Amino acid sequence: MIRPTAERQKQWDDEGYLVFEKAIQGDDLKRLQDAFDHWSAICKEDWLNRIETGENSSTFYDIPDPFAKDEIFIDLVDHPSYYGTLMSFTNDQLILLGPQVRTVPPWPISYTSWHPDVPLSNPLHIKVQIYVHDVLPKSGEFAFVPASHKPSSGPYPKVRRPSSMPGYKAFPSKAGTAIVFNSYGWHTSMDNHTNIARKSIILIYEKSTSERISPDTFASIAQHCKTKQRRKLFSLEKYDT
Repeated sequence: MIRPTAERQKQWDDEGYLVFEKAIQGDDLKRLQDAFDHWSAICKEDWLNRIETGENSSTFYDIPDPFAKDEIFIDLVDHPSYYGTLMSFTNDQLILLGPQVRTVPPWPISYTSWHPDVPLSNPLHIKVQIYVHDVLPKSGEFAFVPASHKPSSGPYPKVRRPSSMPGYKAFPSKAGTAIVFNSYGWHTSMDNHTNIARKSIILIYEKSTSERISPDTFASIAQHCKTKQRRKLFSLEKYDT
């Protein structure tokens, strides 16, 4: 298990994010791209139908139940490039809350505004954003306000455009890049001024607390959880308290 260096730990503590370039590469990246493109194409018609009935937003769509679609989505959850880092940040008490396998179509206005995901009173909440294909500048790339995860940070203004937020950092990058960030921090997706959809995987984690996730939540993939570590990660077994 690859643990973070002292320098990476300091950046996490100070800035609230880390970037793992080439986290997913080679055959793993090809498997991910093929599975993502295959299932997003199959699921697109249902998404469009749900837009017509007002059940879905037109600015993004997620592949439903991705763990049932392809094992590559399961394998990303404890991928060795960042798994040890996530375990260190949660004192080896990491659990998965869920995945979002997300397509953001070209749209001149971001589908979301600047926001934190959880209050500081919530157990440590971490997300990993993985780019499936190259994400260019001004193409809906992830953005984060460094150090905004700290209790002493802010307040932050309500801005009409993501680029108006003071002190933000945007993350265009190559396919296979993984961005780990503290969900207490302020983040968004930038406006997409290109004609290319942004495709990414968003994995949502938290430091384990009693009864946070039921063992039934991921029971359908139990056959893929052979090790004790993976069974705890998917809440099929509890961590010792």
